[in-house]
Amino acid sequence: MKYNRYLIPATMAAILTACGDKEQAETVADEELPMVQVDVAHKRSVDQTRTYTANVEADNVNNIAPAMSNRIERILVDVGDHVKRGQTLVTLDASTADQQRINLELSETEYNRAVELLNIGAGTQRAVDQLKAQLDAQRAQYQNTLTNTVLKSPITGVVTARNYDPGDMTGAQPVLTVGQTTPNVKVVINVNESDLAVVKHGMTVDVTFDAYDGEKFTGRITRVAPALDITTRTFPVEVTVANNDERIRPGMFARVGINLGARDNVVVPDRAVVKQTGSANKYVYTYSNGTVAYKKVELGQRLDDSFELLSGIEDGDTVVIAGQVRLADGVAVSVMNNDK
Repeated sequence: MKYNRYLIPATMAAILTACGDKEQAETVADEELPMVQVDVAHKRSVDQTRTYTANVEADNVNNIAPAMSNRIERILVDVGDHVKRGQTLVTLDASTADQQRINLELSETEYNRAVELLNIGAGTQRAVDQLKAQLDAQRAQYQNTLTNTVLKSPITGVVTARNYDPGDMTGAQPVLTVGQTTPNVKVVINVNESDLAVVKHGMTVDVTFDAYDGEKFTGRITRVAPALDITTRTFPVEVTVANNDERIRPGMFARVGINLGARDNVVVPDRAVVKQTGSANKYVYTYSNGTVAYKKVELGQRLDDSFELLSGIEDGDTVVIAGQVRLADGVAVSVMNNDK
């Protein structure tokens, strides 16, 4: 059988052209698929740390106020000043004390005269006793008034509040408030009912302050309230933090981290987690057999550049970590890295 010498080359050319067209079509098809990068989700042990926030409080607070209303003469300190125990903070009008002192001196003179008369037989014991009782009452009144004329700090600490100015009459509010900030300060947090079984007296916790970014302080739980706050459904817990250098001030914002133990959970790169527009829900795309699936997840803790997942993804699932913009549930994709 003879073949046309022109037919064979033409046939071969047609075959080669067809193969080339098929490869080109496959390449174009691949190029049209969304490109994604993937990684494998793994389960690992994750420390369960609960963070509570509160403001720093002085370890001990004293209100500086007179026992009776009086006019303020001088206030010797202001908010933020450090004060020592026994330091004079406020002086008040002493005119009442001065008058009581004069009256007391007169009563003392009268009493001494009555004693002398009794000794020479010109007086009575009853008169002496009456004057003695009167003198004792006046002396106690004078000492009380004198004490409330000069107000001193009963503790070493920091002035945290001032409610009056010189010339004001004192009222229901204290003139000053002094907080003891050394050797300790405290942070009172409200712990969830579900965490109470783990929180124990004497337990150490991590404490951070916005004023000292990144620096960790060690705190100790010194009090756990015996009763639940029925309004918040939480238990007040007092955390004590050493403050010998007085770097921590009342009113600072604090974060207290309590380790509740470890739990095995799936962890994925933070790039795998996407947020649904108009919703607080979080999702992760999983990859299998050339397509992706859109799965709702529940986030746990952030772990540097990863997230702990409480639900939604299984150990060993392949997840998309880049290229999610063009994706939707069930879309076919092309993987950038060939190892997945």
